[in-house]
Amino acid sequence: VMLAEGRTERVFLPALRSYLEDRVERGSLNLATRILDGSMFKGRKLRIIVENLLNDRINPAQAVIALTDVYTGTRPPEFSDAADARRKMHEWVDDQNEGRFYPHAAQYEFEAWLLPYWDRLCGMAGKDAPPPPAVPERVNHDKPPSKWIADLFRRSGKSYLKVRDAGRLLRQVRLDEAVAQCKELKALVNTILSLCGAPMIT
Repeated sequence: VMLAEGRTERVFLPALRSYLEDRVERGSLNLATRILDGSMFKGRKLRIIVENLLNDRINPAQAVIALTDVYTGTRPPEFSDAADARRKMHEWVDDQNEGRFYPHAAQYEFEAWLLPYWDRLCGMAGKDAPPPPAVPERVNHDKPPSKWIADLFRRSGKSYLKVRDAGRLLRQVRLDEAVAQCKELKALVNTILSLCGAPMIT
């Protein structure tokens, strides 16, 4: 079971599933999702939902994966980076579930995984602009990835809507380029591949 945040992840998860299905044996990807419609649960609340999923009497999860953004818009930031987010989620869930709980984070947010497709985003916005001057996952709290994309769209008098525009982009591309450039996305992909007994991405 994957715990994921909000509407953006509803758009991302079909693209992720499609990417994974090309790399696992047919029928071995049994990935259920639990959309939280908000930010990732914290502290005891996260531990309870993870334990309930792992210990469900009728259909227990083999493993629970949690996916959060590092950038949540709070000041000061809740997490300093993806490693900090993973560490805190591990501490909240505790060691009793070691080996069955896999925390992951988009650094700094989901839109970082769209930045490798900057040329496509320019085409959607109808405006050319230079990309962020850093690899995608180093675009940080100071000006997060979604802000870069929103500014690109605004230059041509358009609004960036996460669900509409991210969904449109992800229906046009494969995730290979994002996985190659974004180590946190690759780590998430490799966790799922390993649970399916499939070769991981090197």
